Amino acid sequence: MRDLSGWEIARPRKVALPGVDMAGFRIRADGLTELRAIPHPAVTVGVEFGDRAFDIHGAQGRMRTGTLAAGLGFGAFRVRTDGVECVQIRLSPVVAYAVLGELTDGVLALDDLWGNATSRLRERLHGARSWPERFALIESELAARLHRGRRADPEVVWAWREIVGSRGRARVGDLAARVGWSRGRLWSRFGAQLGLTPKRAAMLVRFDHAVHRLVRGDAPARVAADGGYVDQSHLHHEIRAFTGTTPAVAANEPWLAADASAWPGSAFEPRPEAAVVLGRQVDRPHATRAGRE
Repeated sequence: MRDLSGWEIARPRKVALPGVDMAGFRIRADGLTELRAIPHPAVTVGVEFGDRAFDIHGAQGRMRTGTLAAGLGFGAFRVRTDGVECVQIRLSPVVAYAVLGELTDGVLALDDLWGNATSRLRERLHGARSWPERFALIESELAARLHRGRRADPEVVWAWREIVGSRGRARVGDLAARVGWSRGRLWSRFGAQLGLTPKRAAMLVRFDHAVHRLVRGDAPARVAADGGYVDQSHLHHEIRAFTGTTPAVAANEPWLAADASAWPGSAFEPRPEAAVVLGRQVDRPHATRAGRE
């Protein structure tokens, strides 16, 4: 596993908002360092509060910014830095839809979504004296935006939770039938609100479980068999598709190696209280007259 001795990682004691997790990073680099950002089944938000910026290189070209928002299943990109101080937030796509709006699987500056509010947030984070104070600032901002944000369709929320709960092995046709929608309607609404089609979302969730097992040292053949892949070659193909590199290289990337400390649990497993926060009932699929086709 990659050496993380130059990383300071801070965790909040508790995040009250379901579907939200965060971690603080202070990375001390001896010269220019390049990190590969690996896709994750969450919307990733980064806010740098030091005197540096993220130097991002990806499929969309180069972008230098103090903030970023990477949609669900973002394409792998590289971040070049000579040191950074930031808070990284992982949002369930259901929560992200409320606080950020519609996203694709690309990467953009958070400023493009929040405008001048982003600069004010960075200034407040810079002035904060501790990680707990910074986490409280982020949570307060998210809570306010969640309160006034848009709500995803309960059918879409339920389908996402089923995909996560099945570790990506749920069948899209079965999900559509259980909510009383056509496959096409679920495909369209899910993609518009969460940024990926249900099939791609299932592939992403399955990939995430598989690649983290590889990081832990599990045998690729066993990971492939347990994860529902046709064979080990299929597993390798999907890891390369999501990361742009081989399974062996991906399993040693610091972005993933840091997960055990920065994200020791999952904020995105289905939890009953999420229905309360979102203000919509999502616990059971149901057919509605408007939803039938």
